[in-house]
Amino acid sequence: MLSFHHLELPRPLDPVRSIKIKIGLILLGALFAAMTWFTLWIGWLPYWTTLTAVVVALGTLQVLAHGLTSPLREMTAAARAMAQGDYSRRVRATSRDEVGELAQAFNLMAADLAAADRQRRELIANVSHELRTPITALQAVLENIVDGVAEAEPRMMKAALAQTERLGRLVAELLDLSRLDAGVLALDETPIRVRPFLDDVIREAEVTAEGAGHDVRFTVTAADVVVPGDRGRLHQVFANLLDNATRHSPRGGTVRITAEQRGDRLLVVVADEGEGIPAADRERVFERFTRGERATSGGTGLGLAIARWVVQLHKGTIAIADPAPAGQGGCHVHVTLPLTSGAAYR
Repeated sequence: MLSFHHLELPRPLDPVRSIKIKIGLILLGALFAAMTWFTLWIGWLPYWTTLTAVVVALGTLQVLAHGLTSPLREMTAAARAMAQGDYSRRVRATSRDEVGELAQAFNLMAADLAAADRQRRELIANVSHELRTPITALQAVLENIVDGVAEAEPRMMKAALAQTERLGRLVAELLDLSRLDAGVLALDETPIRVRPFLDDVIREAEVTAEGAGHDVRFTVTAADVVVPGDRGRLHQVFANLLDNATRHSPRGGTVRITAEQRGDRLLVVVADEGEGIPAADRERVFERFTRGERATSGGTGLGLAIARWVVQLHKGTIAIADPAPAGQGGCHVHVTLPLTSGAAYR
């Protein structure tokens, strides 16, 4: 049985190109029906009175319909401007009827499109900048070797390898970013023993820090608990946090990672001994291509944005917290993860 919403009701006024004319035809139809009923009821109808009433009604209708259709005309003009790339146009939404609600929805849509266009432009500019830096460095190294200005000695090849690795990280993070925007990711949930997992992450961070010439040491204190999650993705999160902590730590500094159970959640804290992040910038560092004032070199500005995405997929949280105890320096990143399965894997 078909419901009322699936019925194709007749729409005889669709060929009419003006909403004001449509309203006028509706009014004339209503007047004609009323006059027909009035004539059949009393047997006669005052001719001039009826004609005058129709003319006055149509004139009044045109005046009122002009204000009614004004937002629609503005929306048409704004939509044409958007097609040309101008997202600054807005519609005056002062009425409280359906047309006013449509105008408000149109303005919200225009604001969202403007934000999306701005993010797209910023993404292109940032990606171009991030790609240009290592490519320029690689080109300079290779040109020096080809022209005989420099030899392919280990130090120069190590610098070229570092730029190649930077390019690889950027490409991998951009792929993750595309998956984030598409909302498509298959996470492989398995039980993860926290202490061995963090030991593996730290061993990799020690090798990376030594290869980059960073003189830091790592300590880990972790509870013997098991957390469900995607091991590869969570490894990516904490490897990025340790890499950031390493790059922003002073020579001879210590990067500490602690994990403890807090009720039904696991709290992991990654702390360095650097300058820290001002409170006003702590939320902004999780935005794309934002590296903050602490940034020196090597980062792409995507790592923390991807880290927050992965943690949120695990129904967890990630944030920059005040150092504890108070007065202690450095940046403290708090990651919480549920100890029971139930993340929204897609």
